[in-house]
Amino acid sequence: MPNKLLIASFFVLLFCFSVSGQKKKDKKQELPEEVIVDSIIEIRDPINPLSPAKAAFFSAILPGLGQAYNKKYWKIPIVYAAIGTGVYFYINNNNEYNRYRDAYKSRLAGFETDEFYFSADGTKLTSPRVTTDGLERGQEFYRRNKELSLLVTIGMYALNIIDANVDAHLLQYNVDENLSLAPHYKFNEFDATGNLGLTLNFKF
Repeated sequence: MPNKLLIASFFVLLFCFSVSGQKKKDKKQELPEEVIVDSIIEIRDPINPLSPAKAAFFSAILPGLGQAYNKKYWKIPIVYAAIGTGVYFYINNNNEYNRYRDAYKSRLAGFETDEFYFSADGTKLTSPRVTTDGLERGQEFYRRNKELSLLVTIGMYALNIIDANVDAHLLQYNVDENLSLAPHYKFNEFDATGNLGLTLNFKF
């Protein structure tokens, strides 16, 4: 009888330990949500794959509009200054080209009434200030400059589109402190020289 009582007590005690261990295990599994979420994880805004295309499209419609879409407002005056400079030189060279061309056509027709036959005060000259050969050379010079100004203007317009597209890409680029590349300088005490280099940090 005492042996039966001892065996029964042993099984009851074992059952209690089993139940207690199960409860502790359940408590560990039922951790609150705040504990499960890792506080190191940073929630970022979702990447919009169409953003670069939109920025480029806006800049193609109106120069500077893509920069405004990217909120890089300080670039808008630079865009207009660059394109405006190209337009200015194109118009100026085109006007000069037309002057020399009109005078050249007048000379070929046998007239001596073009502007180069007159002085600044309107007095008719016996010989023109610019010869016929000079008018040909002037046309070639200003036509070349006009074409170059047009190419520069188109290039500035294209660069405005590319800048808006690249900026939109970089705004969504994941810059994380866990991945960094930085220059470093170290003084070598052995030979009293300085060492330059780059340090790449990558943290998991």
